[in-house]
Amino acid sequence: MKTPVETEAKYQKLLGFLRDCPSLAVAFSGGVDSTFLLKCAHDVLGDRVTAYTAKSCSFPARELTEATNFCKTHGIRHIVLESEELDIPGFRDNPKNRCYLCKRELFEKIIASARLRGIERIAEGSNMDDDGDYRPGLTAVAELGVLSPLRQAGLCKDDIRQLSRNLGLDTWNKQSFACLSSRFVYGERITPEKLRRVDRAEQLLLDLGFHQVRVRIHGEMARIEVDPGEVERLSSAVFRNRISAAFHELGFSFVAADLDGYHTGSMNRTLLKGR
Repeated sequence: MKTPVETEAKYQKLLGFLRDCPSLAVAFSGGVDSTFLLKCAHDVLGDRVTAYTAKSCSFPARELTEATNFCKTHGIRHIVLESEELDIPGFRDNPKNRCYLCKRELFEKIIASARLRGIERIAEGSNMDDDGDYRPGLTAVAELGVLSPLRQAGLCKDDIRQLSRNLGLDTWNKQSFACLSSRFVYGERITPEKLRRVDRAEQLLLDLGFHQVRVRIHGEMARIEVDPGEVERLSSAVFRNRISAAFHELGFSFVAADLDGYHTGSMNRTLLKGR
């Protein structure tokens, strides 16, 4: 697929930025953005790039497996860090700055590990679309001097998906993902059991063929988000009854389908209303 001139210019800007890095550690989740960034960094820097992935109960095993397999396939040095967010003071209470607490702790660990290995720069994969939502984690990124090459190059999600497809990356059409802790309404206590419940619920939806899914938790209620084009399928009798029964087995008292469909950062809507 031919790349638009503007997107190609952003891509070349990204490669130029990466060439100026003597060595680089990339925070790598295996998602669309960080996979693209890691691939570009490895193309430019070779063995001077190292991928870092955090292992925790808010990061599904399937995502860790995909990240590990990608690095093995491409011959990229990969370090998996134990980074348990639930051990961070205050995190379990799910405050509005939860993402800040997590990112601060994660990048402090990456920075410490990278310094021991003589790696000079640290990068993460946020893009221009992330500027339009409440992202306290980006404050931690800025405070610690972590680089955001995709944002610096002006790349948005659509650019990254198209360029990923042109590079032959399987993640070009992968569903967007955020850590499982983001599924809880602010102020609701997060526990390992609740995270496992969400993980199993979302895996069920993925196994049923839904592409983009979120299971948002509001107390005893699970609010299901899927792509707007899949809402009707979700609500059909054959899927509705099966999903409802499975979710009740997981311990949810109520199961609801969000008629608006998937929307990134939907839990932040209450923040905008000052609630």
